[in-house]
This record gives sequence, structure tokens and C-alpha cells, in this order.
Amino acid sequence: MPLTETLARVDADLAAGRVPVARQRLRGLVSSFPDDLTVRRRLGEVYRLYGDPAEAGRWMYLEEDRDAAETSAFEARYRTAPQRMRALAWQGPESRAATAFARERLAAVRAECSDAMGRPVDWDSVPSAERADGRNSAVADSLAGAGCLLAVLAFLAIWVNGLVALFD
Repeated sequence: MPLTETLARVDADLAAGRVPVARQRLRGLVSSFPDDLTVRRRLGEVYRLYGDPAEAGRWMYLEEDRDAAETSAFEARYRTAPQRMRALAWQGPESRAATAFARERLAAVRAECSDAMGRPVDWDSVPSAERADGRNSAVADSLAGAGCLLAVLAFLAIWVNGLVALFD
């Protein structure tokens, strides 16, 4: 569905009070048009209706007239530069941004993320999310997987033991 047609449906959804549907449509548009600042602004406005300042700040982050409290809430929720970089969901170089302010913000976030990672990063290879304590989530994921494997093996051992006892 074309961008203008979807935005018209968003307007109709909002007029009818279907805020969750409008939000979902806008989320899809941001995925399809990550460099469209108008779509990001509209999504920020919808999150403002929800009363979610962190998400409003997330989608208004590239706007010069953004609300400082919402920006602070976004930065508090996404504490590290890699987390912020992933949350912004930008694709391609900063030069695709329509305004100088957005290009500067994107470049600043990318530079901060590069410093934090100790290597250059770009928007097309955003680092994997980190945990709040700064450790890579891959370690936690590996430990969780090992725990699940042990639980399955224990269940199988009990089940086999039960079958042996049944036929003994």
C-alpha cells in the first residue's frame, strides 16, 4: 500500500479512536520507510497519546522541536549508544535524513556507538543489543540455552527411568 494511502488510513483510525491500529500502521511504515521523518513524527505523536514519553522521545529524537522530557525518557530507557542506535531503526547513511539536525543527531549516535564498541559501526550493521549492565546478551542467551538443555535432559532421564521401572 502506498505511503499516502496508509497515512490516510492512519488519519481515519485516529479520528475513529482506533489508536492501537494507527500505531501499528505507523510502525509498519517506519519499517518500510525508515528515512521518512514525517512518519517518525506521526508515530511519536501517537505514543504521546498513549502517554509513553520514552517511545514518543524515541520517534521524535531526530526532530529539532522535540520535547526535552521525552528525549530524556528515551535516553533513560535505552541507556547505551548501541541500544539507542538499534532503537532508532535507521537504515543507510545519515545523508539520507531530510534535515541537517537529523543528520547531526544520527552521526552523533553512530560516533558514540563506535566509541562504545571500540570499532567503527554504521547503520546497516547495528551492533547487537546489550544488556543494561553493558554485557553482551549473547552470554545470557547461551546460559539460558544451556539451562533449557539440562532441563530437557533431566526430564528425559526421569521419563526413561519411569519406563524402566514400569516394565521391571
